[in-house]
Amino acid sequence: MTGLRLVLARHAETDANLRLVLDSLPPGPPLNDLGRRQAAELAETLAVEPVAGVYASTAIRAKQTAQPVADRHGLPVDVVPGLHEVFMGDLEGTEDEASMRIFMGVAKAWSEGDLDRAMPGGESAREAVDRFTTAVKGIRERHSHGVLVVVSHGALLRLGAPSLAANLQVIDNLPLLPNTGRIVLDEDAGTPTGWRAVLWTGVPLN
Repeated sequence: MTGLRLVLARHAETDANLRLVLDSLPPGPPLNDLGRRQAAELAETLAVEPVAGVYASTAIRAKQTAQPVADRHGLPVDVVPGLHEVFMGDLEGTEDEASMRIFMGVAKAWSEGDLDRAMPGGESAREAVDRFTTAVKGIRERHSHGVLVVVSHGALLRLGAPSLAANLQVIDNLPLLPNTGRIVLDEDAGTPTGWRAVLWTGVPLN
C-alpha cells in the first residue's frame, strides 16, 4: 500500500470492564484471560498488514494489547501519554448506578456537541480530544507509509476519531467500540483533516 493507514484499536478486556468500573488513571488493571486471547487475535488479524509502528497509551491494558501486535512484526511498543483515557475525576474507580448515570449524562452532552462539558473533577471532551489529536499528529510525523496501530481507550477513541476524519462527523449513532474494536482511517490529502475513515468496528464506511 502507499501512504498511511491508521488503525485505532480499543484495548482488550479487563475484569474492571466486566464490572463497568469507571477507571481512567494509569497504570490501571491488566488484561484478564479473555483479554489476552483478544490481544492475540488482534495480532493475528493484523499479521498480514504492513505494520510500520505500534503505539499504546500509558495504561497497562493498552500496552498488553499492543505487545502481541508489535511482537508479530518485530517492532517495539511506543508509549504515548496523550493516548490515555478521558480522566474520570471524581468518578474514578466507581461502579455504582449513581456514578454511571452521571457519566452517561456527560457523555450524552458530548455526543450533542457540548465538548466543554467536563466529568466532575475530570476532563472535558475538548481537553481530551486536543491531547489525542496532538499525539496522533506526532505519530504521523514519524512515518511516510505503512499501517500505524494505535491502542487506546473506548471513550477517547469515540471522541477523537471524528476530529481526525471529517466523514465521521456526519454519521449518527456509531456503535460503541467493543474490546479490540477497530476504527480504520486512510490518509487522504483531499479531506480537511488529512484522514478518511473507512471502517468502524467492522462496518465499512463510504
